[in-house]
Amino acid sequence: MSFDPKILGFLCNWCCYAGADLAGVSRMQYPPNIRVIRVMCSGRIDPKFIFESLRVGADGVFIGGCHLGDCHYLEGNYEAVKKFEMVQKFLKLINLDNRVKLEWVSASEGARYASVITEFTEHIKSLGPSPAGGDNPDKELLDKLRAMEEAAGSDRMRALVGRERKIIEQENVYGEQVSLEEFNEIFDSAIIEEYERHRILISLEKDSRSIKDLATELEIDPSVVLEHMVKLKSRGQVDFGEFIGITPMFHKM
Repeated sequence: MSFDPKILGFLCNWCCYAGADLAGVSRMQYPPNIRVIRVMCSGRIDPKFIFESLRVGADGVFIGGCHLGDCHYLEGNYEAVKKFEMVQKFLKLINLDNRVKLEWVSASEGARYASVITEFTEHIKSLGPSPAGGDNPDKELLDKLRAMEEAAGSDRMRALVGRERKIIEQENVYGEQVSLEEFNEIFDSAIIEEYERHRILISLEKDSRSIKDLATELEIDPSVVLEHMVKLKSRGQVDFGEFIGITPMFHKM
């Protein structure tokens, strides 16, 4: 039995959606697997939308916007690039990065729209059904996607994505300027840390856990879990309550 993928598309109103419309009125042929959500700008697509799409069963997610330099809102698609890069770095941790695609399609490129959708659909078909979808999704993978969804919406990640260009292009108040390489090191570390912290928070929703319990369940070094706990406690997101012997049990606030 052939696999018929479910693909969700987020299309910019001014370019990619208009290109899709042109493909339709011109009777250009492409697979019918994509379901489209029209947004005013590709920069408006919150990374949380992408993680949630995969979490609720989409086999692939397509993002379409204006060509760089042609954004109706000047720099919205540059912001879309930064968000997409963050999403890919998160998804690479669970080998789902090849199920999300970003493309630029102008209002006059109906043929290009039909071509990229056909290519992406065939690519998703070659991958097969998403392990996060179907009737028996991988529950651990769903928790990981939820952790990514919440981590991407954290103040820390939003600040890094929103201020990247300012951070690497301008000096700070001390006359220092951060290089792109230095920024990427900070960014990559933040992705790992926020992802692991939100995995901990999701685990603590089920029951109180010790550091050792969390380390075993999440396969994270106990010393790293302890560092995360200190940070989460300082944020008021976790606390410890009862002791079992001399072992403190942590719970989510």
